[in-house]
Amino acid sequence: FTASLLLGTTLTISSNHWIMAWAGLEINTLAILPMISKSHHPRAIEAATKYFLTQATASALLLFSSMINAWQTGQWDITQLTNPTSCLILTSAIAMKLGLVPFHFWFPEVLQGTPLTTGLLLSTLMKFPPITLLYMTSPSLNPTVLTSMAILSTALGGWMGLNQTQIRKILAFSSISHLGWMTIIISYNPKLTLLNFYLYALMTTATFLTLHSTKASKLSTLMTTWTKTPTLNAALLLTLLSLAGLPPLTGFLPKWLIIQELTKQDMA
Repeated sequence: FTASLLLGTTLTISSNHWIMAWAGLEINTLAILPMISKSHHPRAIEAATKYFLTQATASALLLFSSMINAWQTGQWDITQLTNPTSCLILTSAIAMKLGLVPFHFWFPEVLQGTPLTTGLLLSTLMKFPPITLLYMTSPSLNPTVLTSMAILSTALGGWMGLNQTQIRKILAFSSISHLGWMTIIISYNPKLTLLNFYLYALMTTATFLTLHSTKASKLSTLMTTWTKTPTLNAALLLTLLSLAGLPPLTGFLPKWLIIQELTKQDMA
């Protein structure tokens, strides 16, 4: 399954043809489903079902948008997306794949039903192919739609994470919020989106692996882990502050650069 995951991701990020990109996304989805439902727990099965349905819908929409574009222009090239209807359908397909507002409902639920290691894959590796597609098609997409989705995602990710006690749900809302930051800048400076994604993936990996080794899944258990592993807990505290974007930590850098770029665009 890990090999299939890597194959699907590589296929999507290196393809230039819509069908190849779609095939890569499908391989990815089918490879992660057994990983989600491995524990045979009813919640895990429910998470796998929810994940499958949303990803299948998003893939169908992606195929539909590329077909409309191919009918109109005769082009199957990813970078040659010129039809406005296709652009709109593609934006919603990628938003659904990533879990951007208003298609975010599935993500916290799915993450809550998975083991921490699979949750890490869902939060980082599985987001990479759709972000690559967004990166390649960003010049043709509608900046207004992307900006409004991004602002809603950032706000909602912050608000919804407030009243949670489950760590995985908080991390899911953190992911939605970070994706908002990535989406808002993609029309103006796509390289910043990639920088943000790399740093986000790095910090999230550190957080998930620490939680995995301390076996913490609720905030209440996190309060008692510092007695067992004080050093690891101090590192986790710094990683979480970095994820929150607190200066002078790493997580502040992409936010600073994005705000600077938006100010140049007279948007901030």
